[in-house]
Amino acid sequence: MRDWFSTLAAERSLPVDAVSDLAERGFVVLPGPVPSEEMNAFVGAYTAAMISASQEDTKVGTTSTRVNDFVNRGGAFDGLYVFPLLLEACCRIIGRPFKLSSLLARSLRPHSIAQELHVDVAHDSVDWPLVGFILKVDEFRVDNGATRFVPGSHRWLRAPEDDDADIRADRADQVLACGPAGSLLIFNGSTWHGHAANRSDAPRRSLQGAFIPRDGHPATDFAGRMSAATRARLAALALDVLGV
Repeated sequence: MRDWFSTLAAERSLPVDAVSDLAERGFVVLPGPVPSEEMNAFVGAYTAAMISASQEDTKVGTTSTRVNDFVNRGGAFDGLYVFPLLLEACCRIIGRPFKLSSLLARSLRPHSIAQELHVDVAHDSVDWPLVGFILKVDEFRVDNGATRFVPGSHRWLRAPEDDDADIRADRADQVLACGPAGSLLIFNGSTWHGHAANRSDAPRRSLQGAFIPRDGHPATDFAGRMSAATRARLAALALDVLGV
C-alpha cells in the first residue's frame, strides 16, 4: 500500500473558514462533489439503487429507511468517498491513516419526529476519532429534518444522555446544518447531533457515511462484499480508502 495518507495530509485545499468551523463548531457544509448540472442524473442513480436493493440491505427504522453499501451500487457514487475536501477533513480530524466504515442511503420519512441527540463513537473506542459526512440528495431545510448540531460539543467529555434535558427536544444552542441539494455536510462524529423533525409532506433523502482509523472496526465489510465489477473500476486510492 502506498503512503497516500502523507500525500493527502499535505493538501491544503479546505477553505480557512471551513477548517475553523470543523475545529471550533465540529461541522461544516461545503459544495459537494456532484456538479449542479449532473445532479438530476445522480438523483436518478440514487433512486434506482434504492429500488433495486435487496431486503437484506434495506432497513426500515422508526423515522427513516436505509439502504447499505453504496460502494457496490454503481460508479455514480464513487467520487463521494474520495472527494479531496472530505479526505483532507479526515486527515485533520483523525490524524492518521483511515478507512471508510460505512456508505449508505437514508430517506427520512415525512412527518417524522426529531432524532435524539447522540454521538457516533465514544472517545475510548478504537473507532475514534470518526468523521461523518452527508451528501444532501434533497435540500436540507428547517422544516424537513435538517441535521442539528450542538456547536463545540465535540470537545465535551460528557454524552447527551448525561444531561438532564430531553435529548429529543430542541435546544437553544443547537444549529441546523441546512443547505442545497448536492452540498456536503462534514462533521466530527463526537459532535452532538441528530436529525430534526421532518414536518414536510415529502421525504428528505441523503447519502451518508463515516471514516474511522485504519485499525478500527468498519460497519460494512467492503472487502468481503466487493463485486468483481466494482473492483475493476476503482482506482488505487479508492481501494486503499476502502481497506481492500
